[in-house]
Amino acid sequence: MKKKIKAALLSVVVWSLPFISGAQDKEATRLEEVVVSSDSLSVIQKDSSLITPVPITTRQQLEQYSPVDITWAINQIPGVYMLSGGMNVNRITIRGVGARTPYGSNKVKAYLDDIPITNGIGETSIEVFDPESISQVEVIQGPKAVTYGTNLGGALLLRSMTPSKSYIRNSFTLGSYQLLKNTTNAVYAGEKLSVNLNYEHLETDGYRENSAYRRNAVLLNTSYRFNDNNTLTVLFNQIDYNAYIPSSISKTVFKENPRQAASNWLEAKGYKNSKSTLAGLSYTHRFSPGLQNTTSVFYTYQDHYEPRPFDILTGFTNGYGIRSTFRQDFSFREEKATLRLGTEMYKDVYNWQTIENLYQENNGQGTLEGEQLSNNKEYRNQLNLFASLTLPLARGLKVQLGLNANFTSYNFLDYYNSGAENTSASRRFDPILAPSLNIDYSYNAHTRFYANISRGFSFPGTEETLTPEGVINPELGPERGMHYEAGINLKLLKNRLHLSAAAYIMNIRDLLVAQRVGEDQYIGKNAGKTEHKGVEITAEYHLPVTRNLAIVPFINTSLNDHRFIRFIDGDNDYSGNNLTGVPDNKTNAGIRILHQSGLYLYVNYQYVGEIPLTDAGSLHTDSYGVAHAKAGYRKEISEKFILDVSGGINNIADRNYAQSVLINAVGFGNSEPRFYYPGLPQNFYGGVQLRYML
Repeated sequence: MKKKIKAALLSVVVWSLPFISGAQDKEATRLEEVVVSSDSLSVIQKDSSLITPVPITTRQQLEQYSPVDITWAINQIPGVYMLSGGMNVNRITIRGVGARTPYGSNKVKAYLDDIPITNGIGETSIEVFDPESISQVEVIQGPKAVTYGTNLGGALLLRSMTPSKSYIRNSFTLGSYQLLKNTTNAVYAGEKLSVNLNYEHLETDGYRENSAYRRNAVLLNTSYRFNDNNTLTVLFNQIDYNAYIPSSISKTVFKENPRQAASNWLEAKGYKNSKSTLAGLSYTHRFSPGLQNTTSVFYTYQDHYEPRPFDILTGFTNGYGIRSTFRQDFSFREEKATLRLGTEMYKDVYNWQTIENLYQENNGQGTLEGEQLSNNKEYRNQLNLFASLTLPLARGLKVQLGLNANFTSYNFLDYYNSGAENTSASRRFDPILAPSLNIDYSYNAHTRFYANISRGFSFPGTEETLTPEGVINPELGPERGMHYEAGINLKLLKNRLHLSAAAYIMNIRDLLVAQRVGEDQYIGKNAGKTEHKGVEITAEYHLPVTRNLAIVPFINTSLNDHRFIRFIDGDNDYSGNNLTGVPDNKTNAGIRILHQSGLYLYVNYQYVGEIPLTDAGSLHTDSYGVAHAKAGYRKEISEKFILDVSGGINNIADRNYAQSVLINAVGFGNSEPRFYYPGLPQNFYGGVQLRYML
């Protein structure tokens, strides 16, 4: 049976090869004759300020997958790879940037409706957001958007629903491993007032030992338009979750019994309990037809309690900031030009402590608090000033000049060793200027060329700047890089075939390296240089069958050559080796079949190449391919009620694969290094969605 499934999937992929997907063109996601999308009534696309194409995961693409998490939809974007070690252990790499981060995502800035959701040291967790509350995810690859921080990895722009009609919707999903998810959405779209309220409850016992997960989330997005010149928007997001942590496992366990949790995490019953709040208030004022300002003030709060085998980490963060952008449209060469000027300031204070975990003395009951081990406070401050100028130089030719100025400082206070010398310190980094140049040329309505040259940077986190003695290392600086990109978008065969291709080179210097200085002691050093090269090809073909039937095959691929140009770690010289933690190839292919009657079928296949697990290049993961399918039926029962029934299967061929990895893992005693986070085996889900139009 498995061989037949694989053969069927292979035939789909081969048949789809001529039709490469247009994720970089928004119009590529629109059907000319048939549109089947449960949220098409309430999606208004927004976009960044860039003049060059930007990949977008649309509402329809999000609906092609399970409503539980966003990982597979994000991985459909070329150049982006989201590793998932569990519901709360995810890492995003963009063109190889962020691959060396052990846990979580950094070196990328993320926003929800233009409100920052990245903390003061650059950490981002987009996996906690309900996919059913998101209308689209825009991915800016590389540091080319000066208005969004010029991080080396780029930026992720999440957009919530913008109501166009009023309704109440409930979506209920059941699945394997006691999965239960319920999302209730209430939307009001008035002439001046719009309200979008979303509540989510998610729970699952998990596939692996010690992997149960519970989440409750509320998202409120409301706006009031006083008149044509003044609009007020309120954003509120509250997320509470409790996630047990099975952690990574060794190669032997991964091959023989991937359901196992790491023994020490299982014995400690390790978990993370987190509560986070985001509140933002935005006001847009139009001074004249060509001049407007949008100013947002926002507050963030997060507290967490994380019992681990080696200690218990507990802490809370208070953050606040302001973002203000002026936009001036004016005439240049009888065409529209645009000037943007703005600032973004963010400050947060992180209070954290570690406590002994005496779980081995707790008769198998898991975590038991012992003595306090540390007590610290961190002040993190970031200020970005940015400007961009978009000018039409000739017919079809635009140029965009941008500049970002960054000012970052940390202040670390050690209250536990307050009597000791040099245990508290501050660090103010030198200001960094990051210019960007974008060029966009539309030869005609079907052919478009673009290019970018930009500079980016990524700062070390506070902990990375500390020596083993707890003193801030004044020699450690940010990673810096230059990014070069050129691409083409084509629309052929009466606009049914959308093709795009991009090539890039990014050179990063001052790579952060954790150098061993003693037994289980490390110090951060700027000791590396990497080169990131790649080609990304995408496309989509709208196959004309009948007026009532749309068949849309697509494929995209990323071919990478990411290497250490210079990397010396103690006595080891890894120069020339492949970059750790990122595959050299990622390909997605699939097909969407939509019928006017409401029937739909989505089939998706993802191939991921080998991933180097050690800087020495001595160990790699196996390449793998995973296929998913989802089918459903959407029917207007009456003028008021719309019913959508769907079901899906993930990992059709029941492959054993590593969906995330821990690079450079070290075995303790005689144990094997724990490199692997196994992906889910074959699993099922089904759901019912009912919408009542008001």
